[in-house]
Amino acid sequence: MPELPEVETIKLGLARLITGKTISKVRSNNPKSFPNTDVDVKRFLLGSKIRVVDRRGKALIIDLDSGYSLLIHLKMTGQLVYDDNHVHFGAGHPTDSLISKLPDKSTRVVIGFSDKSKLYFNDQRKFGWMRLHPSAAIGDLSFFKRLGPEPLSTDFSWQELRDRLSLRPRSPIKAVLLDQGIIAGIGNIYADESLWGAKIHPATPVSALKDSDYKRLHKSLLEILKLSLDQGGSTDRTYVDAEGKKGNYLQFARVFRRQGKPCPRCGRAIIKIRLAGRGTHLCPNCQKPKSTKPGGAYN
Repeated sequence: MPELPEVETIKLGLARLITGKTISKVRSNNPKSFPNTDVDVKRFLLGSKIRVVDRRGKALIIDLDSGYSLLIHLKMTGQLVYDDNHVHFGAGHPTDSLISKLPDKSTRVVIGFSDKSKLYFNDQRKFGWMRLHPSAAIGDLSFFKRLGPEPLSTDFSWQELRDRLSLRPRSPIKAVLLDQGIIAGIGNIYADESLWGAKIHPATPVSALKDSDYKRLHKSLLEILKLSLDQGGSTDRTYVDAEGKKGNYLQFARVFRRQGKPCPRCGRAIIKIRLAGRGTHLCPNCQKPKSTKPGGAYN
């Protein structure tokens, strides 16, 4: 599943391509991928103009001038492919559907614009979706209400990071970073990378962290997210950006998928463990365990 930088990269690319376009037709062959009534499609989607392409957490939001928005979640294998006969752009799971003639067997939804260009939603596993919803009520959806704050928002301070993480004081710090209800958009790659940058062991209980730890983690997290955005996202296997280019952040990763290689900071071999149900990468020298117990290894 894409993480925040990948979805943000897709958002920025699609915003350049489809903002201002008018939707003239829609075809769908799978109700799970497009769970909308014919009445709503006719009233709020057909004939509407795209005002803004936005993002919340890992979901895309296409705001329409009808007062409704089209919410999109690509899940594991979703793609958005734009084609106007002169320009062909793809975003999402890198199968041949990104460059092949569409529609194909993975195409679930086709949105046609008044200028004859098209936006295809492809999804092999049919977990992704496009849902119409009143724009003013998006914040009331349980999917969005459960999301924590956006780490790239201008008012996301280290104090807010501390307060959000402290909602789960007994949990390992990595597990809490992965909780979308605590902070939106952070996944496995950026949890590992930011904890390495902050010199925090992923298994450290949140209650063992000091303000100095939170300050380092906040700085590290923002630096890594912004670097990934600059590099077009992290994924070298699963996601590409709106021009079909693979993200290349992993070329700059310090620990993720680097087990057995030297730590860029101290030279000790990076190791991989299992934590919070996920493969977890760390430097055993730079990221020493901390404990809340008396006499524990709190460094």
